[in-house]
Parts: sequence; C-alpha cells; structure tokens
Amino acid sequence: MSETLSTSVLLADAAEQRAWRAKLRGAGPVHRITTQSGETGWLIVGHEEARNALVDLRLQGRTATVGHGRRMPEDLERALNSHMLNVGPPDHTRLRRLVSAAFTRRRIEQMRPRIQELTDELLDGLAGADEADLVAGLALPLPMRVLVDLFGIPAEDCADFNVWTKVLTSAGAVDLDRLTTAAGEMVAYLRGLLDRKRQVPESDLLSALVAVRDGADRLSDDELTSMVYLLLTAGYETTVNLIGNGLLNLLANPEQLVAFKADPDLLPQVVEEAMRFDSPVQIAVRHSTEPVEIAGQAIPSGALILVSLLWANRDPDRFTEPEAFRVDRQDNPQLGFGYGFHHCIGAPLARMEGTIAIGTVIRRFPALRLAHPAGSLTWRASMVMHGLTALPVHLR
Repeated sequence: MSETLSTSVLLADAAEQRAWRAKLRGAGPVHRITTQSGETGWLIVGHEEARNALVDLRLQGRTATVGHGRRMPEDLERALNSHMLNVGPPDHTRLRRLVSAAFTRRRIEQMRPRIQELTDELLDGLAGADEADLVAGLALPLPMRVLVDLFGIPAEDCADFNVWTKVLTSAGAVDLDRLTTAAGEMVAYLRGLLDRKRQVPESDLLSALVAVRDGADRLSDDELTSMVYLLLTAGYETTVNLIGNGLLNLLANPEQLVAFKADPDLLPQVVEEAMRFDSPVQIAVRHSTEPVEIAGQAIPSGALILVSLLWANRDPDRFTEPEAFRVDRQDNPQLGFGYGFHHCIGAPLARMEGTIAIGTVIRRFPALRLAHPAGSLTWRASMVMHGLTALPVHLR
C-alpha cells in the first residue's frame, strides 16, 4: 500500500487519473483513501480484488452521502436505499426475484424497435447541422425517452427527474443540503407516481412492480421507491455515459474507428470495450460489516470501501494494453455492469441502447469527427458516475 490518497483523485480528469494509475502501479491493489470530511477508507483498484469485493457478503452497500461525514434523514435513506445493491443474500435474492418477475427480458426485447425509432428521430433532428453535441442531442434524451415508454413516466416530468438524478449521482461533488433536497423531491415524486399506478394500472414496468407478488410476499413502500429509483438511475445515467463515452473513444482513436467501419460486426465488442475503458459508473461504495483482509490489507469493521470499477477495468494484471481502446478486444471480463449477484439487472437494456445508438451514429455520419481535442472535453464532477458533460462533433 502506498501513500494515503484523497477522494479528489476520483474527481480528476482522465489524464490525471491515468497518471495516478501509473504512479500506483506495483504498489498493490488496495490503497488507503481519505474523504473530504476526513473519513478514512480503502480504494480497491485490482480487477480480481474488485470482483471478489463485489460478492463478499461482509461488504454491504453504502449510500451516496459518502464523504459528507453525516447522512440524510433516516426516512429518506430508507426510501432511496432499501434496494438490492445495498444488501446481500437472502434479502438480495428476494428483492431480485420480485423485480425480475416484472423486469423481464421479453419486456426489454420488445423495446428494440422503439429504441431504433427514437434514435433515428433524434439523429434526424441533428442531420441538417454541421456541428452538434452528441450528449445533448442523443446520449441524454434517448435513455430518458426509453424510460418514459418503459416505466410509464409522464414526459413533462423528465426535466425535474434529470435535475434530481444529476444531484443524487454526484456524490462527493455536491453538499449534503443539496443532496437532501433532491432526495426529498425525488421520493415525493416517486410516491405520488406509484400511487397513481396503484389506482390506475397500465401496461408499463411501474405498474408491474406495484403488482408483483411471490406468494404473500411483495415489495414494501420503501423497497418500491428504492427499486424504482435504482432502476431509473441505472437505466438513465449509466446509459447516457455509455453512449457518450463509447462515441468519444471511437472518435478519439481514428485507427479503431476505421477498423470498426471495416467490420461492423465488431459493434458488440465496441460496446463492451466502451464499458471497460471508460466505465459509466466509476465506483461501487461499500462498508465492512466485520473485519476483513483484502490483498493482505487488514480492514476493520465499519470501514468505507470504494471499489473502483474504472481502475479495475484498467488493471494491467488482467488486461493486455489496458490503457488502449481496442474494438477487437476478445478477452474482456469488464466490471462496468458489476459482478455476480450484483450484476446489473438492466444490463441487457443498456447494451441494447448503446449498440443501437453507437452503431446508428457511425453509420449515418461517415465523416463524423471531434470538434475539439479529446483532452479538452469536460467530465462530470462525480465520484460515482463517469461521463462527459458534452461531446461536440462535426457531422459533415
């Protein structure tokens, strides 16, 4: 283990994070880290160690208030964090079984024509311009419009939802008062929306979640709001980042773009490499429920543990040329969707949206190129999420 790090390294730009990875290489897969509130924790950067940590029952989920030194009111914590990412078996098994009964692969696959239609419609709106922002013009609105259809969310509510999720997924970059305000507004909105689905059920996923049962078992009110919050956030923020990050790395690596154009069947590998190279979710937050040892490092009970999916996906002990974006990468056990029983339940939907969006953009705009150097682009200020604020491109 090397020097104690600050969580500010997780808010650094891509070049600075790459420099830190190089500096820490050889110093081990676990590093002591300190939050802005002075809390000491451990950062896991090794691929094998990260994978093991994600399924270690002694490591339980922690909330987005990490780093603030205090928490949101208890009722808001329960309403947003009683979901399956924050628990292990048997509670996780029960929650995942109930959600899987509503969030089926068939329901997701039925969205394919609609996702293609929405992608084409959004790109039609950009086609007449010489320059466009592919985050604002595609990566942001596409997942939101998919969720409007899938979850039955009124389209006019999307602007508020976008504001709330941006705050709630910016752990370490916003103050606790802003976090608490956004949480309260999100919970009130979700409870009102779920009440309407109870009274007037429709054919959408929210109505299915309200109605789902396993014998006498069903989701409690806090479990419902937490699960909907998790699914909406995972289905929105991460997919925005997947599309934006994937397109950036194709355009920033012209030889890889040429290789992809020469063999469009590489598209699924492009999406997997996008998930590895610039993981849409940067860290998974855990705490130890008992003393544990990770890679020889003794960690006490109650300690903060940050599992870096992004850095683990660049581990040179697991990946050949980890700092290179390769569209033909074959051996790619990326952790961008989590691992084991915590593997993202929405991964098939995110892959579908990423595949359709990235493939359609490259096909429709063969002369597409970055409008500014990749190193000058701005990334979101968040310890948890990893995505661009904008992706300006020349279309012609």
